[in-house]
Amino acid sequence: MPVPLPRPPALLKGLVAVVLAAAFAAQAVAALLPHVPLLLAATAVSLATEGALYRWQRGVLSLFAKSHADITVRHVLRDLLLVVALLRLGEQDRETVYAPLVAGLLAFYVLHCAIQAVSVLVRRTRTLPVVTRNIDASALRLSPAPSVLLRRPGHRLLVFGLPATAGLLASVPGDRPVCAAAGIALSLALALTGLGALLLRLLPGRRPAGEQEVLEWFDGWLAAYRPTVGLYFSGGASSAYQANMWLEPLAKLEGQPVIVLRERFMVQKIAATDIPIVCLPKVSTLMRLEHSTLQVLIHPSNSGKTSQVLRIPTIKHTFVNHGESDKLSSCNPYAKAYDEVWVAGPAARERYALAEVGVEDKDVVETGRPQLDGVTPYAGPPAGAWTTVLYAPTWEGWDGNPGNTSVVEAGENLVRALLADPGVRLLYKPHPLTGSVDPRAGAADLRIRELIRAANRERGETRQPAGAELAARAAELDRLTTSVFRAGADTVERMLVQSAPEPGRAEAVARATAAWEEAYWASLPEGEHQIVTDARPALYSCFNVADLLISDVSSVISDFLASGKPYAVANTSGLPEDAFRAAFPTVAAATVLTPDAAGVPDLLEAVRHPEKDGLAEARAALKLRLLGPAEPSSQERFGEAVRALCAKARDHRARVAERLAAELPGQRTEAAVPTAPR
Repeated sequence: MPVPLPRPPALLKGLVAVVLAAAFAAQAVAALLPHVPLLLAATAVSLATEGALYRWQRGVLSLFAKSHADITVRHVLRDLLLVVALLRLGEQDRETVYAPLVAGLLAFYVLHCAIQAVSVLVRRTRTLPVVTRNIDASALRLSPAPSVLLRRPGHRLLVFGLPATAGLLASVPGDRPVCAAAGIALSLALALTGLGALLLRLLPGRRPAGEQEVLEWFDGWLAAYRPTVGLYFSGGASSAYQANMWLEPLAKLEGQPVIVLRERFMVQKIAATDIPIVCLPKVSTLMRLEHSTLQVLIHPSNSGKTSQVLRIPTIKHTFVNHGESDKLSSCNPYAKAYDEVWVAGPAARERYALAEVGVEDKDVVETGRPQLDGVTPYAGPPAGAWTTVLYAPTWEGWDGNPGNTSVVEAGENLVRALLADPGVRLLYKPHPLTGSVDPRAGAADLRIRELIRAANRERGETRQPAGAELAARAAELDRLTTSVFRAGADTVERMLVQSAPEPGRAEAVARATAAWEEAYWASLPEGEHQIVTDARPALYSCFNVADLLISDVSSVISDFLASGKPYAVANTSGLPEDAFRAAFPTVAAATVLTPDAAGVPDLLEAVRHPEKDGLAEARAALKLRLLGPAEPSSQERFGEAVRALCAKARDHRARVAERLAAELPGQRTEAAVPTAPR
């Protein structure tokens, strides 16, 4: 894999934009004087700077475009100044010599506009109303995307127009119009070739299926697949983890699961899975689910588009959230819009009752957290030389509450205290959104990372290249979970590549993931601190190797309770400890740490010597209260909740069908409400 080039600092990026403007000014002066050396130098600098902007400074290009100085305007101006210089260098009759060349140049720009227009038409034919993954959609006449060069006007104009500009530039020193003619001819040939390639894609047999044909195909797929339960998700690019945590529990359910998305980009954000994925951007397409066999939709988050799917009366909806915590967001009043709310244990049920947000107790179902069935239980104090501490703070949130994250006020103190203990191995796993709202959190996160790197240097720990076994495990896992796309692939081409998965892929991915995790942890230098920010290893894998968790009030501590291991919570809320524990029940079995991290040494002592751990019984009781009983397993309870809600959906459909039959005697009503599989 090629190593990405380092990005230049912001000052240098701004300087590039200034240089481009200065180059145009110098080119204009040189053309009017005329001054050949200056003209050649200014044009060369202008072209080089243009390339640098496209490589590093897309933001400046956007500013140019907003100022009506986009790539087309800049390129026309550059060529126009060269023509002016050529006309001023010789005698009066030069206009007749260069007139055909100017006409050819104008024809090239006309072709450029034509290519852009046809490119837009091609893109529209390739913007399907349904985007799929893990589904054989070959019947839709899917094909690879056109070249990126033909789809991006800036890149296309730079490449196709370069021969014309170079030819004009070569004509200046020796007054050789033949150079300009050759360059313009080559640019015209390139433009005509590109236009022809795009026009071919508009032929009836070369373009993908039309909207109505796609919708009919989708209806046919729904009828053939007969989905029963689905995961509905809508959100931003960084929120995909909320859906990904439910993929494995969904895949283990009985029936025919499906994932329903609303944003096209989200199709590639969903982690590796064999479950069919359909993206339905338009509300009108989404409503076609009403006449399918889909009975239940599971919602891991709320979004503006959730209200659209809730209007489908034939489907029952349940809110499962993407974690259990004491935060207000865990009791959002929007939850009352769902038919049921599924929570982990009794504590969440009580939380909804106390919040009084309109969720009735009869609609709350305790299912446990099926994601946690793979978390290994407590097996005693650290057995080796190292005590592994996982520091996994949450992010700062939207409300500005200083108690949301410990990173700003306590993070550095906590890390320093942990690094000061020679027997600690620290795993630092910050929330992916850290610093996205409060710049102070982002800055503190960077300082924490540098503290950890410095501690590794002091220990003499230097990361060695990955061993052969880990590399092989990673290659196998990547092969199973990563789709390789051609550069510039669009959604249609990705649908073609990500067709129906091979049988048994899900089981192979599970085995490969377990093998990779084992090889990863075994490959790390003994005692080396880790900054864990990649998708792998996952949070629950970190749980399994940690002896202690330090975190904030979030779903992380609720999930960690499944292990029964000691945990601590940083109190940056400003509340006294008693009030802090009373406000957040998940803290009941935790060691509460103050922002100065003064309690870290005693905490580590209790982890290493269980006889000094006075919170073991409290953790067991809190685990039962937060996550429910260990038997039956969370996955079993989750599956039972799905079956029960599916039964309610079928009963509702039956009652509606009976009413329709009574209101419309003598007419066929069987198709009005589809019969769903049991």
